[in-house]
Amino acid sequence: MADKVTIADVARIAGVSRQTVSNALNSPEVVRPETRQRVLEVVEELGYRVNLAARQMRTGRSGLIAIRIDPAGDGINGSVFDRFLHGLTESAAEAGYRLLLYTAGDDDKEIAAFEDLLGAHEPDAFVLTSTHHKDPRTSWLLDRKLPFVTFGRPWSELPEVPHPWVDVDGSAGTEAATEHLLATGHRRIAFLGWPSGSGVGDDRREGWRRALAGAGLDPTGLSRATSDAIADGEAAARDLISGDPDITALVCASDSLALGALQVARSPNPAWHAEAYRRIAVVGFDDTPVAKAIGLTSVHQPLTEAAARCMQLLSRALERTPPGTILLPPSLVVRQSA
Repeated sequence: MADKVTIADVARIAGVSRQTVSNALNSPEVVRPETRQRVLEVVEELGYRVNLAARQMRTGRSGLIAIRIDPAGDGINGSVFDRFLHGLTESAAEAGYRLLLYTAGDDDKEIAAFEDLLGAHEPDAFVLTSTHHKDPRTSWLLDRKLPFVTFGRPWSELPEVPHPWVDVDGSAGTEAATEHLLATGHRRIAFLGWPSGSGVGDDRREGWRRALAGAGLDPTGLSRATSDAIADGEAAARDLISGDPDITALVCASDSLALGALQVARSPNPAWHAEAYRRIAVVGFDDTPVAKAIGLTSVHQPLTEAAARCMQLLSRALERTPPGTILLPPSLVVRQSA
């Protein structure tokens, strides 16, 4: 059997000290990027594996980061979380951590899961997703001084004790989508979103409204709210266009809603203004694989970067440094639908 690769072997081949190797794996933010990259390449080449049990005894840490996995839903927007989770897994591994996955049906069950996980596995930190107004999960973790980061803003009034978060600027995304439609000649641009009270949904609706206001256009009567499903998006789009046949474009809060809207846009009803349907443009949000496959213009979220930034802030939280917040810009991917 080949001798076990040690941290000393990695240090010797990489031409650095053992402490630098340890820092590259456990505290990457203190190592120069080029040095860290060289260490990681040697780690991969030699097949070095961190002795987690030894590290836990030495540092008092488990090397585990807990995150909830959500139901797949319609399989379309579920892919958004999948991409984030994949990026987080890679970023965590580079920092010497592993993800601990759990499920929970609501906030109370998730808090109960926190207690179970802390008792059974002792995760070092948590990553929370699907943040919303008056989120009790963040208060629970803050009260117990447990390190965590959220992918999503607090949405409610700023908490007395701030916490680290990473988010994508949804309002900037829908504003860019609406401005793109305005630039291509559309003036009657409607919005399909979620019921009021959703932080993410309200933010995306605001970007659309802001772009119309900036062009001197009145958004009154041009918005519909519904649940995030293809069939509901189709029904809402049909209601909008049947009531206002002058609508020529739809900005949607998700690709699921946009797929429903496309069913209406591409299937004119003889009782309506059929000519309008050949001019209806549709824009989604999240740039899912389905959007790419069918030619749907959509707002792209930098999920891999968001995951890496979450891990960056989490490393700071584990070191008890002041929390940070990061708001990332999205980008519009223009395809055939708009």
